[in-house]
Amino acid sequence: MQLTVTQKIINKHLINGEMIPGREIAISIDQTLTQDSTGTMTYLELEALGIDKIKTKKSIAYIDHNMLQTGAENADDHIYIQTVTSKYGIFFSKPGNGICHQVHLERFAVPGQTLLGSDSHTPTAGAVGMLAIGAGGMDVAVAMGSGEYYMTLPKIVKVELKGQLKPWVSAKDIILELLKRLTVKGGIGKIFEYSGEGIKELSVPQRATIANMGAESGALTSIFPSDEITLNFLKAQGRENEFSKIEADKGAIYDEEIEINLYQLEPLVACPHSPDRVVPVSSLRGLRVDQVVIGSCTNSSYSDLMKVAKILKDKTIAKHVSLAIAPGSKQVLSMLAKNGALATLIESGARILECACGPCIGMGQSPSTNGVSLRTFNRNFEGRSGTFSAKIYLVSPEVAAVSAINGYLSDPRELGKPPLVKEPELFLVNDNLIIPPTNNLDEIKIIKGPNIKPFPLGKPLSSKIQGKVLIKLGDNITTDHIMPSNAKLLPYRSNIPYLSNYCLTPCDKDFPEKAKKNRGGFIVGGINYGQGSSREHAALVPLYLGIKVVLAKSFARIHKANLINSGIIPLAFKNLEDYDYVEEGDELLIEDVISQVKGKTINVINMTKDKEYKMILDITPRQREIIIQGGLLNLIRLKK
Repeated sequence: MQLTVTQKIINKHLINGEMIPGREIAISIDQTLTQDSTGTMTYLELEALGIDKIKTKKSIAYIDHNMLQTGAENADDHIYIQTVTSKYGIFFSKPGNGICHQVHLERFAVPGQTLLGSDSHTPTAGAVGMLAIGAGGMDVAVAMGSGEYYMTLPKIVKVELKGQLKPWVSAKDIILELLKRLTVKGGIGKIFEYSGEGIKELSVPQRATIANMGAESGALTSIFPSDEITLNFLKAQGRENEFSKIEADKGAIYDEEIEINLYQLEPLVACPHSPDRVVPVSSLRGLRVDQVVIGSCTNSSYSDLMKVAKILKDKTIAKHVSLAIAPGSKQVLSMLAKNGALATLIESGARILECACGPCIGMGQSPSTNGVSLRTFNRNFEGRSGTFSAKIYLVSPEVAAVSAINGYLSDPRELGKPPLVKEPELFLVNDNLIIPPTNNLDEIKIIKGPNIKPFPLGKPLSSKIQGKVLIKLGDNITTDHIMPSNAKLLPYRSNIPYLSNYCLTPCDKDFPEKAKKNRGGFIVGGINYGQGSSREHAALVPLYLGIKVVLAKSFARIHKANLINSGIIPLAFKNLEDYDYVEEGDELLIEDVISQVKGKTINVINMTKDKEYKMILDITPRQREIIIQGGLLNLIRLKK
């Protein structure tokens, strides 16, 4: 049988099930990663599993999200993560070492291995031929404890890149083109596997940009073959011994195929407030810009920032523009400092931020009221920047740099020849901010600050569920809507009771009080409910507020899994028009719940309107048992 890259890796790691799209399988997990926004909860869950040591080959905890220390909360979380990871044999990447996905690509990603991360942009490591999947914290904790991960096998989509990119057109434009075609829900239930002569022109950092933003389509992951370009990258990182060649067999059969002619692409921009609202930069030329931010896990590599430095050399940014640059890792920042590029950036007027996620998650550098901000990031959801009225546009580093100089959105092709930047033959390797596991695990004392609270546990299903519709939402509600993640709230990621006061407040400021007053109830959503970040807080906080059921037209993959793991039932309208007849305040009832959960459809009675809705419960037999027991942790404890 001729196999794709994805099939080769899954086949090697398959524990249970068959490689048939739509079937549940279990695969062994070689590596995991966490970051501090989701990591504290993940390690609390790992402790609750009651294991002695992790089962993965290598697990790494990164500190890169909660970096502003305006109180003790973030520092306390970092101390907890450092001590608990030492206790369980996990590597710890200290604050300042860089963004998890950039550092993981540099120092840990291995072709042919599997990676599960408690961050939706974990697929970045697919740039080196690694099967890298984003998931909720509970799934990552279970993977560390058992070495296994259960998932529904997606379709494998071949994305063939033909031809070569024109000057000033970048990898960012490739993935923006794909998002333009497919939308933010077009990748649900799919893995994108890249091929074609066009990939031979793409460096590993360029491939990483594409793999990273594939998450915005809802795809399980994106992956490139491991080839001579991968080998050269690993050589430059001093890790060539970890290389293995992995390419699709000639004649391998894919479920779907997409073709992108690179030569036909031009510089693109994603307009507010969605990564799929893509138009040519030329169509918006002249848009006045207030802020430009370059960085994030999407475009903060050495080559990205060297291009920016060459564009900015001997120039000054426009007087009304604020330019901020966040290198992706200590390695990148050190190399820029040593070769003089950092001085070039500073002299142009750029503000240099620390190596962290920062503005991407609203952790500093929020735009002005109604401000226009160009960013090289992966998401531009409304309010995510920290300023609800701001308009965020997603662009390549080249477009960002030229626009910072001009003061308005600019087509870089107007500059003539683009700067040439070669990938280094040797990267500067210094892992002194990565703390390896200790051998004296018994001597480690886990330190928990006062802000770290227990996470809520679901209860086994009762015979019926009854309550009011607390809120009715539209399409593409993100986890940023469900559980805001700005600079004021991020320090409380380990304090679910505190966070519960802000659940869904971007949509309805009174939602938390309604939930508390009614002792829970139902949430109703539209298409692609729960898109965006993998943060399981968007499930744990509703659980804490008494939510047992979410009704929606459809669900984003990771959030649906998080709801199930928390014991919340995700129901999809069988007849989409029924959505129109459910209103906030309606009293809903589900009778004989346990028996119904064992089937594929559930009847929901609207007692207020005397109507009955057929709802689809599209989950696996294992997930039905999770729901019945009130969550994944309850099921694991039951089976011990």
